[in-house]
This record gives sequence, structure tokens and C-alpha cells, in this order.
Amino acid sequence: MAAGLSHIEVRHPARWGAKSPMQTLGTNRASTDSVERVRSGPERDLAPLLAGAAVAVGGVGALLALIDSGSPLRGPFALFFLFAAPASAIAAVLRGLDPFGRVLTSVAGAVVVDMLVAQGMLAVHRWSVDGGIVAVAVISGLISLSVFIRHMPGRTTADKVV
Repeated sequence: MAAGLSHIEVRHPARWGAKSPMQTLGTNRASTDSVERVRSGPERDLAPLLAGAAVAVGGVGALLALIDSGSPLRGPFALFFLFAAPASAIAAVLRGLDPFGRVLTSVAGAVVVDMLVAQGMLAVHRWSVDGGIVAVAVISGLISLSVFIRHMPGRTTADKVV
């Protein structure tokens, strides 16, 4: 037995050149983008189709609310716009998170944006449905614009915001 070592330390695999479990863990995870490109068939086209349908429903909801339509679809579609517009903009900013965390954070952020707009409009005594729709659309647009500017082609890596 080696001097000063207990019997467990003498038999430890790392003493004889084996890697410990912590040394074998990798930090590289498989990218989900590569999975998307490999997929074929109808399920590959479903995500863009659903995204397009969501944009259409949200746009129709905002339009129906702005023109003060008497349609029974105005309420649900406008409510969908009020949650989907900021949620999708925030989700675009959080591309690095895992899917569950991204959904949870973007939905919570959408509720926060909607509540801050309502609170601000009530505080200045300027509450209106049209103003709320426009304010949420502008805030969502600014968040989306920040993502677009950050990923604009032609920018060097030193210019990108971290």
C-alpha cells in the first residue's frame, strides 16, 4: 500500500489513469436544427404552417379590434393577438433556451407586457382598446426588431450584441 493513502484511495481508478465520470461528460448537445433538416414528409411542413396560421389569426384579431367590428370573432382573435404577438417576439429573443423554458418565459413575458401596457394606459387616464392593441403591437415590433438587427447579415461578430 502506498504511504499515506487509505485502501480506497489506492484502488481508485483515477490513480491508474482512468477518467472520472466528470471528465467524460461532454458539453456539446445535438442541435435541434439538424433534426429539422433531416425530417421529411408532412410533419416537416407543419410548424411553418401553424406559425402562418397564428400570424393570420392575430392579424385579423388586431384588425377587427381596430376597425371596431361587430364580429363575434373580434374578442377571441384580439385576445389571441394580445398574447401571441409579445410571446412570439420574446421567444425569438430567447433562442438559446430549451423549449419548455422558452415557452414558459415567453408566455410570462407576454402577460407582463400586456399588464404593463394596461397599467400605463390607466395611470395616464388614456385607456382605449385601440391604444392597447397599437401599444402591444409597437412593443412586440420593437422586440422583434432587436432580434432582426442582432442577426442582420453583414455584421461582424464584434458588432453583435451578446
